[in-house]
Amino acid sequence: MAEVTYFVALPSNRMLQSIMRAETLSRKESHVDAVAFSRTGDPPTGDFSDAKVIRKFGDVPDDLSAL
Repeated sequence: MAEVTYFVALPSNRMLQSIMRAETLSRKESHVDAVAFSRTGDPPTGDFSDAKVIRKFGDVPDDLSAL
């Protein structure tokens, strides 16, 4: 099966939209931080590479596994 890349913060395959959504989320009163990232892998097997951070807003740790 072919690998896929998905972007978090917005169900989209466009990096700019993910960045804009993460920034919008970080400005909401109930949110302190937000991060836009992507991961590539094979959904049926669950085999994914580490997340690649596109942009961080606020005090997001460098190690996303701590989230």
